[in-house]
Amino acid sequence: MNKSMLVGAVLGAVGVTAGGAVATYSLVKSGPEYAQVLAVEPVKTQIKTPREVCKDVTVTRQAPVKDQHQIAGTVVGALAGGLLGNQIGGGTGKKIATVAGAVGGGYAGNKVQEGMQERDTYTTTQTRCNTVNDISDKVVGYDVRYSLDGKEGNVRMDRDPGNQIPVDKEGKLILSENQQAH
Repeated sequence: MNKSMLVGAVLGAVGVTAGGAVATYSLVKSGPEYAQVLAVEPVKTQIKTPREVCKDVTVTRQAPVKDQHQIAGTVVGALAGGLLGNQIGGGTGKKIATVAGAVGGGYAGNKVQEGMQERDTYTTTQTRCNTVNDISDKVVGYDVRYSLDGKEGNVRMDRDPGNQIPVDKEGKLILSENQQAH
């Protein structure tokens, strides 16, 4: 075999191999590798997160009553009224004035003590709490409008695809590593 024949055979083999590779590549790569992304719109949902808010407030309370029936005021009033009534008149009039003074003084003493007890208050601080909801948005997906082979389509994805969406050999979108659109 001469040298030119050997070179021709090698060149022929290379040419056939290259031609076969180009033909195979053109069969495998029949469609586009990517769909062009036209628009991406995040899909959101509102989340309510409850939390407790507490604050200290000033509260005025009535002091505990030691003498609920105002006996002390009634007794002191009756004594004072009886003494005053005793100063009026003489004889049976003095007795009637003393009794009337004691009754009136007892009633007045009772009412005076009652009013004093109602006004007997104290101030304290009390913590009051209530639940409020913080509202926030959470992205749950993306609505994507795309163009593939001159046709527009829409798909919801779990991530923002950027400018392109990969396409498999059959011309289907590859939406994630485990999922394809049909």
